[in-house]
Amino acid sequence: MKVTDADMGAVPSRNVRVPRQDFLLTWLAASERADELAASGVTDWYVGGVATTCRWLATAPSRLPNGLVDPTPAPATRRTALAYEELIEQEFLAAERLAEQRPDLVESRPGWCEGVLATLRWAWRREGPAPVNVEIPAGK
Repeated sequence: MKVTDADMGAVPSRNVRVPRQDFLLTWLAASERADELAASGVTDWYVGGVATTCRWLATAPSRLPNGLVDPTPAPATRRTALAYEELIEQEFLAAERLAEQRPDLVESRPGWCEGVLATLRWAWRREGPAPVNVEIPAGK
């Protein structure tokens, strides 16, 4: 799903604990990659999980084909509440157990659970590398 300037400008500063620019570059890269693959008929659930998790952290809406918007559901629990600090921590804890508690996702959406957890671990806990490879400018 296309990331707009309005989406990027509205990211609550408390929702991500990595440098804002790094978060935005990662979100853009994951979204563009997911869109490119989808256009060629391929679904990469890992990249989709990263892009969706970033969209949720950013409190950006999901745009429906009919032009309407809906809140982006949380990637692990599917809650429709906008992300905020306490809810993000709960989502991280749920993501740690997601593959175990939802084996159907492991089978039907291979890579989704890993993408969600990698994104929350990086953006929220500041642990580990960015979930997708992006060119992050030196010194940022």
